[in-house]
Amino acid sequence: MADDILQPVETLRTLRAEVPVSATLHVWLKAIRSDEPGSMAFILDGEKIGDVSVSNCEEYVFRPFVAVSGGNLSCVYDTATTAVSVAYFFNAAEVVDKGITVMHTSVANAPAPVPHGYHFRPPFGWMNDPNGFGRFDGRPHLFYQHYSHGLRWNTMHWGHAISTDYIHWHHMPIFLFPSEDLTARPDRRGGAFSGSAIPLENAAGIRVFFTEQVSERIPETQIQLTATSHNIITASQAEVILASRPSGLGLTLDFRDPYVVKGPDGLWKMVLGSLSHQGGVILLYETDDPAAAAGWRFVGTLLLEERFGTAVIECPCLIPLDGPVEGTETRWALIYGLMNSLDAKTGRKNLTLVIVGRFDGVRFLREFEQELDFGTDNYAFQAFVDQDAAVGIGWLANWADVSHTIDFPTAMTLPRNLLLRGNEVLTPPVPAVETLRAGMIDDSRLMAGEAVALDNGAVEIVLDLTVPGAAVELAFGHPLVTLGVGVNEGGLLITYAAPGQEAGPRYIATGAKPRNLRIFLDVGSIEVFADGGRWAGTKRIEGFEPVQSVRVASGVGAIRSARIYALKLNRAT
Repeated sequence: MADDILQPVETLRTLRAEVPVSATLHVWLKAIRSDEPGSMAFILDGEKIGDVSVSNCEEYVFRPFVAVSGGNLSCVYDTATTAVSVAYFFNAAEVVDKGITVMHTSVANAPAPVPHGYHFRPPFGWMNDPNGFGRFDGRPHLFYQHYSHGLRWNTMHWGHAISTDYIHWHHMPIFLFPSEDLTARPDRRGGAFSGSAIPLENAAGIRVFFTEQVSERIPETQIQLTATSHNIITASQAEVILASRPSGLGLTLDFRDPYVVKGPDGLWKMVLGSLSHQGGVILLYETDDPAAAAGWRFVGTLLLEERFGTAVIECPCLIPLDGPVEGTETRWALIYGLMNSLDAKTGRKNLTLVIVGRFDGVRFLREFEQELDFGTDNYAFQAFVDQDAAVGIGWLANWADVSHTIDFPTAMTLPRNLLLRGNEVLTPPVPAVETLRAGMIDDSRLMAGEAVALDNGAVEIVLDLTVPGAAVELAFGHPLVTLGVGVNEGGLLITYAAPGQEAGPRYIATGAKPRNLRIFLDVGSIEVFADGGRWAGTKRIEGFEPVQSVRVASGVGAIRSARIYALKLNRAT
């Protein structure tokens, strides 16, 4: 019996859980003082089975531990010497089906207080860009930029989650860790930045591609790495595949976010974002290696973007839209974020564009382009072709209003299909969003001009207008911000203003004349889809207060029908 550990010392803390056989624990500890290590003891059914310790007093250090036998586990530590950021456990044989069980988070990295929220959020810590979005071993997987120990951007890891329908997710262990040197202190020097994933050839598992950033590394700040995973739980040791930028193009140190896809010529292709003296660029690489593990060579510049004052192109994505990869008539979508861009007409920053055209493996011949999201809080959008339908997801935020000095818990957008209709790209939410509907709130009062209470603010509003472009304005009651959605002679717009905010951007799809609107409200966000996703607008809402009500501020006669559904995420799914 570990009597010395179980003494009732005032500063002792215990994390308790009933764990399965062969439970793997992941804990992050930090020493309080430099002269005494931090430690945690593991006690199973009253018997001490092991302990871990750390000496770092600057940053939390990862320690794994395996409890071979199942039972009542106590994780004991002394708050006088030890701080604990995160603790969770899982059974490796069942984690793909069940996910992890979180035992502890701290005040600094606690999940957002949104019990009714239906958007994807991490179980703890910071999150930004989606990475490695794809279907592997029969299930959708989402990896994402992650920092476990706070709600601000810092040293980047890859978080991980698995779904069955893109709406219901369970959380997996942290997948990708940066180098030990980078995790030694919380100084934002770099880490495992954004990238993508492909299935392993002739084997279960995946190969991931990502950018490693080390801010003081000379001569290259950003390089490209690859790693594999056969169990889709942990990644192998990463290997460098691109150690430097292509020469002779006048590129800045920006060289990041590899997206890998099979090309029409049967070769693996990689697109990367960068910046030249002319503007933002997308670089194209390819390899003859069927495993995409090595042999990557520079093909050329796939796109040059000189508009919007773009500083650098980020998170490029290249997918076939309306046919097989090898089809000569297949049209492809090239999607990219414009970091530090500015639309002078509306004041919106960090736009995302989608260009549609033909791709022969070397050249991309543009046919038309459109903006992906007029609200702009759908950033770092990543998509792939899932069987016969393209599906994508974005970070529900925008670097224009994210601060490195303010806690910023955030979410992912609703997943969206990408459909080609003539010379238009439609991005409706995936069909599974209808499984969120938990009952009708209203189908008459809104049309009658009444204000409708929205309970916890998790709702879907469906409007059919009398004619395309009929003028209408919805006003939402929110305790912190001014919020509305409208259609007028200028187009489709989201109105948004925080208290004390000076005149901000105009979130507008200029010239849009929609006939149908679907509006999704959740704590912290509004997403508008018009005419089957022909226009999509996503806006983050400051704070964690829900939208409390909706009314028609003008244009009641323009509405043919209106329905409001309560939305609820069945977390047991």
